[in-house]
Amino acid sequence: MYAGRDMTELSMMSMQQWDDSELAYFHKSLQQMAPFLNIEGVTIRNDIIREIETRGGLDG
Repeated sequence: MYAGRDMTELSMMSMQQWDDSELAYFHKSLQQMAPFLNIEGVTIRNDIIREIETRGGLDG
């Protein structure tokens, strides 16, 4: 179970400051909801993917 910061808190900070576990959790969550996301959700998901790629991927 994810026990980190929620999206409200994370949205007020740079994605570069997010922990790997936060990126992984929200990537998986948004990936599962992808067919239902509006443009803002798609943008956030794409930003998460870019940050993961910038970090060279995630372990596990």
